[in-house]
Amino acid sequence: MILVLSIVLLIYVVLIVQLILGFGKVKTFERTNAEPKTSFSIVVPFRNEEKNLRKLLRSISDLNYPKELFELIMVDDFSKDQSERVYINWRMENNKIETTLLENLRLSNSPKKDAITRSIPIVKKDWVLTTDADCVVHENWLLTLDQFIQQSKAEMVVGAVVYKTKNNWFHWFQQLDLLSLQGTTIGSFGIGKPFMCNGANFAYTKKFFTELGGFGGINDRASGDDVMLLQKAVLKKPEAVQYIKNEDSIVKTKPENDLFKLFMQRVRWASKATGYSSNYAKTLAVGVLLMNLSIVVSCGLWIVGLLDWKVFFAVFLIKYLVDYILLAQANGYLRKGKFILPLASSLVYPVFASVVGMYSLFGSFEWKGRKFKK
Repeated sequence: MILVLSIVLLIYVVLIVQLILGFGKVKTFERTNAEPKTSFSIVVPFRNEEKNLRKLLRSISDLNYPKELFELIMVDDFSKDQSERVYINWRMENNKIETTLLENLRLSNSPKKDAITRSIPIVKKDWVLTTDADCVVHENWLLTLDQFIQQSKAEMVVGAVVYKTKNNWFHWFQQLDLLSLQGTTIGSFGIGKPFMCNGANFAYTKKFFTELGGFGGINDRASGDDVMLLQKAVLKKPEAVQYIKNEDSIVKTKPENDLFKLFMQRVRWASKATGYSSNYAKTLAVGVLLMNLSIVVSCGLWIVGLLDWKVFFAVFLIKYLVDYILLAQANGYLRKGKFILPLASSLVYPVFASVVGMYSLFGSFEWKGRKFKK
């Protein structure tokens, strides 16, 4: 058992240290006073988001960007609440912003991919920019993206997402999890092996999306409108896929308040892993799952007296230290300020991640009142 633990730990440490080193290679983008030139079509699929849409729409109204250079396309995925009414009221008060409301057209197993595909034929601008209805964007979001695009000549740009949390442990636990994903995203770009992104802050040219064949070949999966499209792009034209690291480009979203919803959300995210086209991504996913399972199993063996506590403590401590470094890097960019990695979260997380990982391999998940298979 000690040999197995040592091998798993070594693989994990090598993988995380790679990401730590890669994180530092992604330089912060500095904005200039360049004249805005890039045109954006902001696409927002939504379903039953009455409580969240007002904040998103208000943040779009406050964008510091020429109104003629962006449009808003809302795609209603058969909402049963007053989401549409919230949008219509906003539209009446913001008639200077070009906007369109569409009803989703279900053609596949993925409502979100269908919603984005539904919007593409009417997109009038050069760039498609997706976000979610429970998000809030910075006033300089488009301005920063525009200048990055002008300087980088990218055709697909990945941005960061962070939670706007309340002061409670459950929210902070989710923040730590998201920080690990964002740290992994940035680190993978830094080592030249990008494979992860978040559809709440994801941009690409309409031309590039068409060249990739849209979501063709990945429509069988309920999720993956972001990660799987990114991996298609990396396979076709890796130099065109870039990461924007600037605090004004960060999108804020809401954490879950319900454990079951959090579990289903993470299962939905984890279910994408079996569809990865990147060998590096598959290796990392397996390595992380095995490491978390090893912590859980070794803890159980220690409790029943089959493993020396010193072995468990050594493995846990090494994992804790490399995790801390990556998370602290991500926190320094995404949240600023003091960073703490509670021992309680570090003990609970391997259990949570192991259950999510194993369940995602075989189970279905529920989202927005619907049940999906992988």
